[in-house]
Amino acid sequence: MNRRKFLGTASKAALALGLADFPDYQLVPRVSIERIALFPLRYPMTGYFKFFTGPHGSAGRAAVIVKITADNGTVGWGQALPIAKWSYETLETAYLVLRNYYAPVLLGRNPTDIAGAHAAMDSAIAPGFSVGMPITRAGIDMALHDLAGKLWGHSLAQFWGKQPGGPLPLSWTVNVKELNEVEPLVAEGKKRGYRYFNIKVAPDPVFDVAVARVVKGLAGETFLWADANGGYDPDTALRAAPALADAGVDVLEAPLRPNRISGYQALKKQGALPILMDEGVVSPIELEEFIKLGMCDGVAMKPARCGGLESNRRQIELCEKHGLIWLGSGLTDPDISLAASLGLYSAYGLKKPAALNGPQFLTADVLKKPLRIENGNAYIPDGPGLGVEVDEGKVRELMRQSGGDRLLEV
Repeated sequence: MNRRKFLGTASKAALALGLADFPDYQLVPRVSIERIALFPLRYPMTGYFKFFTGPHGSAGRAAVIVKITADNGTVGWGQALPIAKWSYETLETAYLVLRNYYAPVLLGRNPTDIAGAHAAMDSAIAPGFSVGMPITRAGIDMALHDLAGKLWGHSLAQFWGKQPGGPLPLSWTVNVKELNEVEPLVAEGKKRGYRYFNIKVAPDPVFDVAVARVVKGLAGETFLWADANGGYDPDTALRAAPALADAGVDVLEAPLRPNRISGYQALKKQGALPILMDEGVVSPIELEEFIKLGMCDGVAMKPARCGGLESNRRQIELCEKHGLIWLGSGLTDPDISLAASLGLYSAYGLKKPAALNGPQFLTADVLKKPLRIENGNAYIPDGPGLGVEVDEGKVRELMRQSGGDRLLEV
């Protein structure tokens, strides 16, 4: 008998994910989404990072934790990570969109139908140029992956028919305002076992090159990754790229805003450094178009940026198909999103250190057992779903302490 016919209509979502090809695949009873709870809060932080300054950022790293409960009692957890200084999505808009637009169209749906959930969210908020509210919806996507994994007893790697990898080396972020701040910051990273470094650059290439030279001199043999977050103009970027390469930088991420198409083409043609895109790559559709236009040598991936794990893994597969670089990055991800990113990157065999700097900057977690970060390496959680257990008591207390509970009154 044809196995796909045997599995029947109850497993259409599983077939879309490839799970029905596993010999040990077991159907679970049909379930539906019964409740979606939202917890807006801010994680406390330490150190200087340019995206978390000012009256709102200084209060901590904003997040909306998403709890999706199925009608059989199984729970999945996710996390939306808005950053007002990095994207148009804020803690307030993320919470309201989740509450008023996304949750209503998801209640009653099969939680294993992740593609259907994204289509439902598209019906609630129009995609626009790419995908509507990608950072916000990533919280839903992660929670659904966590829930489906628990229903099937699969880790993320098993979910995609892959093997979990070993621990991933992390990259230490050097973001400074003065040159004399570089040495003690690199020393702190090395003290904690980090061997790889990424630097924030732009708009001043002279200062950026000086920072790169100091970091390279202190770190020795290392993978040095420069991220401009779209902060150069095209002419400055063309001057900066060869100078950064001469200073020991290995890749240059987001030198321009993503709408600077001709500027990206010129930088790629110049060939001074591999040019990676980040901001502006949300769905696989525009990534495919950017590749056709010859705009980049690869992408710095972020599940939290592009609508979640499903979109991100398809982008990794596109890069692999076209022989492009893909690097693992994040949005200063706390515990839940960090677990999701680690699961994705290890399953797809990330070759370079991951710029996941949540462990560097965040000083709290909401897990029953914190993620294992030792000597600059992140160990992959191996339980079902995202592989972590969330302590709801810690979630509610952090929400109360950070003032997120006031949003619940909106």
